[in-house]
Amino acid sequence: MANRYSAIVVGGGHNGLVAANYLARQGNSVLVLERRDFVGGACITEELFPGFRVSSCSYICHMLQEKVINDLELREHGLEIYEMDPVSFSPLPGGNHIMRWHDDERTAESIARISPEDGARYHDWVAFWEQAGGIIQRYMLTDPPTLSEIAADVRGTPDEVVFERMLTGSMKDLVEEYFESPLVRASFIDAQDAGDVRAPGSIMAVGYIRSDLLTPDENFGIPKGGMGAITQSMARSAEAHGVEIRLNAEVQQILTTNGRTTGVLLADGERINADAVLSNADPKRTFLSLMDEGDVPSGLLSDIRRAKTNTSFLKFHAALDELPDFSAYLGPDYDPRALAYTRVCPSIDYFERSWDDTKSGRPSSSPVMFIQIPTVYDDTLTPPGKHVMSVWSMYAPVQLREGTWQDARQAVGEQLIDTISQYAPNFRDVMIDWELFTPVELEDRVGLTDGNIRHLDITSQQMFAGRGSRSISGYRTPIEGLYMCGAGAHPGGEVTGAPGHNAAHRLLRDWEQIT
Repeated sequence: MANRYSAIVVGGGHNGLVAANYLARQGNSVLVLERRDFVGGACITEELFPGFRVSSCSYICHMLQEKVINDLELREHGLEIYEMDPVSFSPLPGGNHIMRWHDDERTAESIARISPEDGARYHDWVAFWEQAGGIIQRYMLTDPPTLSEIAADVRGTPDEVVFERMLTGSMKDLVEEYFESPLVRASFIDAQDAGDVRAPGSIMAVGYIRSDLLTPDENFGIPKGGMGAITQSMARSAEAHGVEIRLNAEVQQILTTNGRTTGVLLADGERINADAVLSNADPKRTFLSLMDEGDVPSGLLSDIRRAKTNTSFLKFHAALDELPDFSAYLGPDYDPRALAYTRVCPSIDYFERSWDDTKSGRPSSSPVMFIQIPTVYDDTLTPPGKHVMSVWSMYAPVQLREGTWQDARQAVGEQLIDTISQYAPNFRDVMIDWELFTPVELEDRVGLTDGNIRHLDITSQQMFAGRGSRSISGYRTPIEGLYMCGAGAHPGGEVTGAPGHNAAHRLLRDWEQIT
């Protein structure tokens, strides 16, 4: 086995696999090192219950970049995506509900059943987010711009007003501007990593996620075989182009000499040399755990320690005998595919309580939940007739004010079950088993510092050129030969492939300048 490579990628998550693939396609020798016994990082499918496979961290394919899919020939390497339509179902108080479809007119009709005026305004709402998402999308596969560069790009165009609103406006004000009905407002309120719906700039945090409005319908949905199917197709594509992937290979330290990366030291004592190292780990783990403090410039260390990882979530999984019953909202003969993605948030006040509890260090008494049941499309994940459910519950304190997550875990899981049962009364009866990942488990299992699923909070201060550290020029760190390729780099988290794509192309351009 060779002991020197053109590049070593630390971590076999999806961005690491994307970066490795692009580098290898240019004839470079590339090694991916993964500490677990399978690749995928947070984009994986695991058998958490006997015979039941779940997407244990990431949950839906909605932002994977079309260029990455095509360049890496992921469909030729086995990726199949069930196009998800309807897009989401929101049960609301009084037996009301809103169904979102790819077809905006169908969504408007669903809203109009609650509020005709709001149904008519929905098209304006979509137009705003298409503009906002478009601003973010245009930089998704580029080196990160500064906010002043974006401002210059949009100056004098219709996007200028939208960009200013994203930077300064709050989600609460925006929702209340577009919609009158409290129920409709509840269905669309969000803050993502900003947490506070009243916070200036919370629109920008949501805008990052809502750039998925520009995802082609055929790429928006549920991968056959779970989210791990994405990374398995990436691994097959990478290996077909010569990438070497080593499992159970934990990196203990990224090595440097005289300010330059020389390779890595594995936990078993093996040293492997490389011209460049790309870290797919989050920035805090990379610089505070995988490197000797004396090898990291003091300014970079200070920046990384100040980087915000305040937003975490809970991930709940359940094996089901049959589907939970939402007929109180959908009627007796609804299409089961309506349950592929369900959002539970009955009011703006409820959303605000979720964040307020988290700020106070308490498990949320009002969990905002994103419920996925992929088996309404994909029957390969379970025994015949059975189902799996996964839930992202927001928000969760990184550390509890009283006690530990281990102490609170059972009670918090039971509360989530009780909340779901308010909407689907048979839920406890059809549940075979359940599991809850707290921020502690997310960090231990996947290596996400503070259980932060996007490596760093995605807020207006930590987007574009502000992502990671002022000392990092996009993907190139002050340590020669060391690059960042994970979700802690621009543009951020979710399964996009963009950080891996961009880091690889930055490194390739740097190599061209040397030669």
